[in-house]
Amino acid sequence: MPEGDTIFRAARRLQRAIGDQAVTRFETVLPKLARVDFDSGIVGRVVEKIEAHGKWMLMHFSGDLILLTHMLMSGSWHIYRPGEPWKLSAHSMRIAISTEKILAVAFNVQTAEFHTESTLGRQRGFSTLGPSLLADDFDEAAAVGRLTSRPELEVGVALLTQSIVSGVGNVFKSEVCFASGVHPFRQVRSLSNDEAVRLIAKAKEYLQANVTGTSGDRIVTYTGFRRTTHRSDPSAGLWVYHRRGQPCRKCGTAIESYKQGLDARTSFWCPMCQNKAAVSVAS
Repeated sequence: MPEGDTIFRAARRLQRAIGDQAVTRFETVLPKLARVDFDSGIVGRVVEKIEAHGKWMLMHFSGDLILLTHMLMSGSWHIYRPGEPWKLSAHSMRIAISTEKILAVAFNVQTAEFHTESTLGRQRGFSTLGPSLLADDFDEAAAVGRLTSRPELEVGVALLTQSIVSGVGNVFKSEVCFASGVHPFRQVRSLSNDEAVRLIAKAKEYLQANVTGTSGDRIVTYTGFRRTTHRSDPSAGLWVYHRRGQPCRKCGTAIESYKQGLDARTSFWCPMCQNKAAVSVAS
């Protein structure tokens, strides 16, 4: 599933491509969107702003209309010039938004809804989101408080809980825990204040480092372009994720992994570098 940095880059790229432009054509195979288009009309509206909040993207049109999308596991937005061939099949197209110069296409998007500002606040999945780690006004101290308010959760599960902070996915979960020296299966109640602060700070640092001007606007749904180690070797970009059995880049101990949480998302860690205290399940 695309993580917060992926959606942020996609929103930034779309903003640069179609922001402040009028829609000249709108197509969709999704009946609910088509109904709104029929009733209210999308053509002629201006794309005022495109932004990301955690793993959600919001496309604001003039006249108080917002397209809310979530990529889930396989969704993506592409940008094309008029007449340029698509990289994915037309059968995968869910939404196509044309302006005079650019065509933006959403492929395989599972969640897509139109909202107004008032109805957006009642959208179940979106309204419960915690603060975005990529927001300009992100408050680290408040986020630490939100984390520690869920003492019963395992740390790895807590980092993926979007109502605590939004934007962390499975890759960054493991990387943040490693960089913080915290075992992902520890319970939040076992964290010292310094550890809780370090987890939030590292989560913010890693996501922001992957949306800098030099990180580009490539819509990444895999790990190849992510970096947490700051090493120049492309094959050494991550500390522990997907490295089960390989040597830790710090101490040489074999990386371990285990499925975690109700969604059985795999966590990776170094048994030497990460604190084993208060581990709640056998690893």
